[in-house]
Amino acid sequence: MDKWNSRATIKNTTFFSTFFDKTKEGKSYFSYRMKRWIVIIAIHLLFFLSFAIDIQTLEGTLNGSRFLGFHLIDPFTTIQLYLATYHMPINIVIGTATIVIFYLLIGGRTYCSWVCPYGLLSEIAEKIHNNLVAKKIIKERKFDHRIRHIFWIMFVVMAITSGYLVFETFNVVGILSRFIAYGWSLALSWVLIVFLIEVFFARRAWCTYLCPIGTTYGYIGKASALRVQWNDNCDHCMVCHDVCFENQVLELTKAKYDEERTEKGIKTQYVTGADCTLCGRCIDVCHADALKFDFRLKGLV
Repeated sequence: MDKWNSRATIKNTTFFSTFFDKTKEGKSYFSYRMKRWIVIIAIHLLFFLSFAIDIQTLEGTLNGSRFLGFHLIDPFTTIQLYLATYHMPINIVIGTATIVIFYLLIGGRTYCSWVCPYGLLSEIAEKIHNNLVAKKIIKERKFDHRIRHIFWIMFVVMAITSGYLVFETFNVVGILSRFIAYGWSLALSWVLIVFLIEVFFARRAWCTYLCPIGTTYGYIGKASALRVQWNDNCDHCMVCHDVCFENQVLELTKAKYDEERTEKGIKTQYVTGADCTLCGRCIDVCHADALKFDFRLKGLV
């Protein structure tokens, strides 16, 4: 993908070209998309190998696991468990606290783009969906992304009233994670249904509108230290909006805010929206070097 000589939008680049980027001099290197895919595949390969050949490195699934003996528990799983049973074992407290602290540092919804296995399938579905929209085979459908908060409340209420982790019966992330670690399950048919919904009905429907796991990490991410930083090299081409998973977080790249920034002498700003997944796709396509990752606490280190 050559962002310096072309507008590297979703529509005018091939899927596999986005795994590589180029410098101004034309030298190729791994894009953030390639790095994310490598990280996700490596994590789940460890899950598989820990069960298949008992290497005891990363055992369990994304709901609950142990890394080199340290407990790691998904926060939304913990919320459901407590509200369903009113019981909280100490290992779950420790495992959840570890995860929360980790994502407070690196960004809450990095889980969605750097850990979640369904994210890879969703990116494939997204490309197919956009191709179908471009060919006018299907229509583009968008909904208010804030509906995810309603679903979050619904699943919490279900746990309280049923005494059961209702969400886990059709959690595509959990289903995929268990499949990778332990093998085939009929529940994979539900993953296929969600995939087809994203292909033919709404782009990234599960991640954008429904998944309470990502919503929970978004709540954590409001205070996270790692952010995407914008600077005034930006020429407002809006290609970053085209490729962003949650493009509402990139409002600050619009030209309409320039006058206010000039008056206040603002040269840089952080993307502070809780929905940002820090996927790096905006950085991959920015031909003005106006976006980069930045650690907000670096002055304290």
